[in-house]
Amino acid sequence: MDKTSLIGITLGVAAILSGQVLEGGHISSLVQPTAFLIVVGGTLGAVMLQSPLPVFRDGMRMAKWVFVPPPSNHADLIAQATDWSHIARKEGLLALEERIDTLPDPFMRKGLQLLVDGVEPQHLRDVLEVEIDAWSAQRRLGAKIWEAAGGYAPTIGILGAVMGLIHVMENLSDPSRLGSGIAVAFVATVYGVAFANLIFLPISKKLLAHVASGVSQREMLVDGLVGIASGDNPRIIESRMQGYVSRSR
Repeated sequence: MDKTSLIGITLGVAAILSGQVLEGGHISSLVQPTAFLIVVGGTLGAVMLQSPLPVFRDGMRMAKWVFVPPPSNHADLIAQATDWSHIARKEGLLALEERIDTLPDPFMRKGLQLLVDGVEPQHLRDVLEVEIDAWSAQRRLGAKIWEAAGGYAPTIGILGAVMGLIHVMENLSDPSRLGSGIAVAFVATVYGVAFANLIFLPISKKLLAHVASGVSQREMLVDGLVGIASGDNPRIIESRMQGYVSRSR
């Protein structure tokens, strides 16, 4: 559980509601189901319109990373690659074959399989870097779904405000209906700006940070595998991989 995300969103919402109360307003005046429907439904529709279904689906699935980040296992990868390098030096690359099926990650399985197959170090790096680029591009598109939502929400909030004002103008002769129209107008704007800046854009930035971390892990593993394929000393491989940990902090 990413406690920073939980604390951040709680703090943001609490600050806004506290400000409303301190200014003498009522929290209930910020609860407007019609404005919520216009902003959230309109934003969702706009994002779906601009995105292919697989990209939209990836973006929705990735949202859980905000609170449950993907495992970051730099230390485990370094230990594993160092262990592989010791085995390769003592027993040869083929001794690693039995370990391929035990790996949970498809990228690791592919990398180790290429190593066992005796692929040249530079060719091994080239093949795996293509895999990394494809993985990164797909995940970045998913994260940008949320960035797009952050761009649309304020504008749709303004649309809700205009609709509320039209409703007001239509009922100038009935003062009892003016209040609800004005409330929808202003609260829709608040919802649009708040959803964009408290939820959608921060989610996008956090997902992009997790993607960058995932790319770093994969690049580190590629460096380790290339080192093993080149016959480097295990200590040199470990030291080089440790450099990625320092960069990711």
